[in-house]
Amino acid sequence: MHYAYIFVAAAVVGAFTLAGMAGSYSRMLLKTANFNQIRTEHEALRKDYRQLQAVTKQKEVQVASLGSLASEVSTLYGLRQSHAAKVAAGTAANPSSSSGTFANTSYTQSLNELASLRSTALSGELTQAYAMGINPTTSGSNWRKLLEAPTLWPVMGRITSSFGERLDPFNGEGAFHAGIDIAAQFGTPIRAPADGIVIKAGLGDGYGREIVINHGNGISTLYGHLSGFAVTAGERVRRGQVIGYLGDSGRSTGPHLHYEVRIHDAPVNPHKYLRETITQFADAGGDTTFNVGN
Repeated sequence: MHYAYIFVAAAVVGAFTLAGMAGSYSRMLLKTANFNQIRTEHEALRKDYRQLQAVTKQKEVQVASLGSLASEVSTLYGLRQSHAAKVAAGTAANPSSSSGTFANTSYTQSLNELASLRSTALSGELTQAYAMGINPTTSGSNWRKLLEAPTLWPVMGRITSSFGERLDPFNGEGAFHAGIDIAAQFGTPIRAPADGIVIKAGLGDGYGREIVINHGNGISTLYGHLSGFAVTAGERVRRGQVIGYLGDSGRSTGPHLHYEVRIHDAPVNPHKYLRETITQFADAGGDTTFNVGN
């Protein structure tokens, strides 16, 4: 009987121990399930946050681009309005001008202004300047220099994607395209559209191998998805010089050049800058012998 009592006591203690272990294990399983659920929710929130960051960045780029466009339109409208007001004020101050009576000084000055305006209008410089987002009234005497940058096609090819809203080729969702895509053969030389200084020649976020050139006066250009570089950061380049080679590095669907034009870091439509091919540049006496052997 003594051994029987010991056996029964041991059995009772073992039963309570097993029950405690089973309860502890059940609580551990429950906590593990809760932890896994919280971790899954955390990962989902992080993914949503990254998507919101990407959308916010795209919207900021859109706002900057639209702001630049609005500034161009308002500046053009303001110049026309100011010119009309000056004409009206001049007519009111000199009502006899309609009869053809002018002082010699005013007459000579008017003729000179007319000749200047006619020369500028015939050359199309004002129209070209406003089309490129350059304001002659605030750029001083340098506005004509701004017309020189950047007007050369970096590579000749077919434009496969334009500037502005489009469907992302990877996820099919709407996205803002900050430049244009120009398709050409893999390894085609990319040329600088204007003089400038290379401020980046390395890997970019999504664009693979990319080059950024500062052309001065707040104008810069970006070249993405390159297969190789022909320049380094800090190097000064000339219009028509080979800076790299077309490829499909980074987030790309095939060989092409992603080309951006930025004014004060705000992307603008590059189409209005593409006015001269490398052949036209060479015919006009431009130097295209840079890096011919590369």
